[in-house]
Amino acid sequence: MTQFEEDIVKSVTEDYERRREARRPLELQWRLNMNFVDGNQYCEILPGGEIADGGRQYWWQEREVYNHIASIVETRQSKLSRTKVGVTVMPFSTDDADTGAAKLSTALIKAVTEQNKMPQLINKAVGWSEVTGCCFFKTVWDSSLGEKLGEDADGREIRTGEARITVVPPFEIFPDDVCSALSDNRSLIHAKAYSVSEIKDVWGADVEGGEVDVFSLDGGAVGFGGSIGTVSSAVPDHCVVIERYTLPTSERPDGELAIVAGGKLLYYGALPFVTEESNGRGFPFSQMKCLEKVGSFFGTSVVERLIPLQRSYNAVKNRKHEFMNRIAMGVLTVEDGSVDTDNLEEEGLQPGKVLIYRQGANAPRFMDAGSVPADFRYEEERLLSEFITISGVSELSKYSQTYGSMSGTAISLLVEQDDARLAITSDSIRLCVKDVCAKIVRLYRQFSDGTRFKRLAGENGEPELTYFNSSDLQSDDLVFDCENELNDTLANRRNMVLELIRMGVLSNENGVIDVRSKVRILEMLGMGNWESGRDTDECQRKRAMRENLVLGKEEIKVCEYDDHELHVAEHVKALLEDRIYSDKRLFALMDEHIKQHKLAEIMISGAENSARTPQGDGSDGPDR
Repeated sequence: MTQFEEDIVKSVTEDYERRREARRPLELQWRLNMNFVDGNQYCEILPGGEIADGGRQYWWQEREVYNHIASIVETRQSKLSRTKVGVTVMPFSTDDADTGAAKLSTALIKAVTEQNKMPQLINKAVGWSEVTGCCFFKTVWDSSLGEKLGEDADGREIRTGEARITVVPPFEIFPDDVCSALSDNRSLIHAKAYSVSEIKDVWGADVEGGEVDVFSLDGGAVGFGGSIGTVSSAVPDHCVVIERYTLPTSERPDGELAIVAGGKLLYYGALPFVTEESNGRGFPFSQMKCLEKVGSFFGTSVVERLIPLQRSYNAVKNRKHEFMNRIAMGVLTVEDGSVDTDNLEEEGLQPGKVLIYRQGANAPRFMDAGSVPADFRYEEERLLSEFITISGVSELSKYSQTYGSMSGTAISLLVEQDDARLAITSDSIRLCVKDVCAKIVRLYRQFSDGTRFKRLAGENGEPELTYFNSSDLQSDDLVFDCENELNDTLANRRNMVLELIRMGVLSNENGVIDVRSKVRILEMLGMGNWESGRDTDECQRKRAMRENLVLGKEEIKVCEYDDHELHVAEHVKALLEDRIYSDKRLFALMDEHIKQHKLAEIMISGAENSARTPQGDGSDGPDR
């Protein structure tokens, strides 16, 4: 390596170690949270920075675990998994070019998210976020994906490339300032353990591997979440790859990316991806948080708040059971030397036992243990209610249990209250997915210099091979709208649609639901797009919009199969836009085309009227 490369490697490595030490207290809390969810609930953080078991005070103490945290996390995950965010790109204006770019971007986002299995990624990220407090999505351009174009001089495949989305746990992210938000950090490190063979394939470098803990990124075998874990998180023959991203500055207008592994510099250059507005280069990461934590880069988890309650609940239940054991089994008092105590300890006082004690001595007897104090029950009930208060998960969500006989309206209000408690988390999920989708569009705009094709969903949901280039994806002129479907269950949607039908909102002026409205109603009821192939109105509008786009470039003709009324409406709308209205040549062409549609419509109407006119037997018509 040159002196410059050695300086870069030293700078990145030292920066990485400094950030690890600054983040270590947070990492210990995450590992403690993971232990409590996993059921290791008698561990604690030691002053030396390790997690270990607290140990028993007496050998006979019960240390059972009554894990309410795991069920609360599972319930929150199942409710948040219904936040099926769908991103729709809205046009910046009513111009046909903006409308076409918005539709193309929406179809592209849908295709890429389905290709990357976005619902599974969201569920995985929500799992990390609920336990540790936050999680990240990494959106990059992978040149090894896509259609094959050929081979280079070395025989390696050349492909078109595709956007790739991965989930990044918080253990792998090291900010420059742990007290500032992601948008306020000027530098970010992504450190991940890769196998040496994968490093060779991706970066072409030979590095020395070893055993690495995937959570703490330390060498040596460490158990899951700490030394007391049951599952080892150490992997052999791996090496930590450190990627340091630095935002653009006046000296480096394109930013800086340095990748180091095993004391070698794998890559050094500008930030490779345009992920920000106005063609700006930035971090390829999008953050999702469970709960916002003021003055912290990372969020906070509900598990962290539930740990003290869980410890108290375990203590109350175990002490209660110990008291009940004393009552059930009893505590014997015997006079010294009156009985064989070894036999008594080994066999106890089973029914029918013949107990022999020394003549003249007092017979063994049980001590009066009393009854279980009512304070145990009161404290147990109070802790259960505090679980509900802090976690935001009520009996209705957790146990499907209501408070006595309740009306449907009251149950609906309880469901809305439960969903309201998850609003902050669901909003974070939607904002994170919106940011990922914006990065997707910008990446395709960056790497689609020439015309490329991709199979996208058409107007009726059918796959179409679409050609586009970077000019067709004006991401900076688009508005990303993301709908929250946390409360939008299939049952709620069906009830709403049926209520609208009863009110007559979906009927036309004659009180009849036309064919096109029936198709849309079936879609809203979740019964699929059964009749989309016969929805000719959408096909007619699609054809008219295509004619608007190619006006002046190709000759457009009136076809006998055109729905002239729909075509005229779409053409008049395009005629009033600035692109055509301000161009005299395009205005004249569109005006002439509209006249042809109107003339054809008049001819069809006249032919239909002639066909309906009654005729006599060879006469000129009826007598007037």
